[in-house]
Amino acid sequence: MLSKRVKQNVLKNVRRHDTDTGSPEAQVALLTRQIEELSAHLRTHKKDFHSRRGLLQIVADRRKQLKYLEEKDPKKHAALLKKLGLKK
Repeated sequence: MLSKRVKQNVLKNVRRHDTDTGSPEAQVALLTRQIEELSAHLRTHKKDFHSRRGLLQIVADRRKQLKYLEEKDPKKHAALLKKLGLKK
């Protein structure tokens, strides 16, 4: 789980307006940060299968959000991928 301060730092770079937390860009950025933290956790705790399942669910959710954003606005999708360092 991300702390409030970490969430604010992540959202600072991608939000549409000051109170934005629900846009696809913001959600994908938060999910990406959660994926990074869980991946680091799983490198040290290789047998933590419950967290691995959660990671797979988060990855699937991010994939859905990215697909939605790509259908609605391909330019924002490309910019977000570049900003977060994700590749298609």
